[in-house]
Amino acid sequence: MILRHGDCIEFMKTMPDNSIDMTLTSPPYDNLREYNKNNNLWDENSWKKIILDLYRITKDGGIVVWVVADATINGSETGTSFKQALFAIDCGFKLHDTMIWNKGTFTAVGSLKSRYAPVFEYMFIFSKGCLKIFNPIKDRENKHFGRKKHGTFTQKDGTQKPLSSIGKPIAKYGQRFNIWEMPAEKSNLNRFHPAMFPEKLAHDHIVSWSNEGDVVFDPFMGSGTTGVACVNTKRNFIGCELEKGYFDIAQKRIESIL
Repeated sequence: MILRHGDCIEFMKTMPDNSIDMTLTSPPYDNLREYNKNNNLWDENSWKKIILDLYRITKDGGIVVWVVADATINGSETGTSFKQALFAIDCGFKLHDTMIWNKGTFTAVGSLKSRYAPVFEYMFIFSKGCLKIFNPIKDRENKHFGRKKHGTFTQKDGTQKPLSSIGKPIAKYGQRFNIWEMPAEKSNLNRFHPAMFPEKLAHDHIVSWSNEGDVVFDPFMGSGTTGVACVNTKRNFIGCELEKGYFDIAQKRIESIL
């Protein structure tokens, strides 16, 4: 367990090549929130340096989960999240999946006079080379549970081919889809940070893309949610946080369950 107070750009320079199994993080979202006096240090030059170094320190087959959203400025969404995803591809990452976190309620900053309320965030899954670990969560209830499988599937050339599993019983639960419906942290409960993602979100990503004993990194540790989830899932954690107040909160949260 390594917790570092400071600038993640400088900290990452000290990290060895190919040393991280998985990164789970949520970088600042444009100017959606003012976390602290250092908020103006976050710009395109910053996130490019971070993504480039994440590629260097990620092991072959490793994963980066990048949870992000866009601000709306002068009537237009910035598209920064897409720019970051495309830059990650330019750095060598594969965009393994574009997942959605459906919060189910409006938690963003902005006016709703001219648009529908945004209730989701992107969860880009970047892989370094071919994905090495995937432990799919199977908690989607099958409405056809108890029946036997039948039917066909469409091949690339458009022809139909019978399912290889015809006649096998349909399981009670199927593999989860890539839209995850989870409520955001309630403002009156455990509100250590203005933009916390739920511990369950961190937990589910960690168990999906890593194994026990793996090293998980969060360059924007915030109040330590990724670290808490790592302790609870028996992963090793490295976290960095620039803001001293949030770093102290994260340290206390993580140490309290060690």
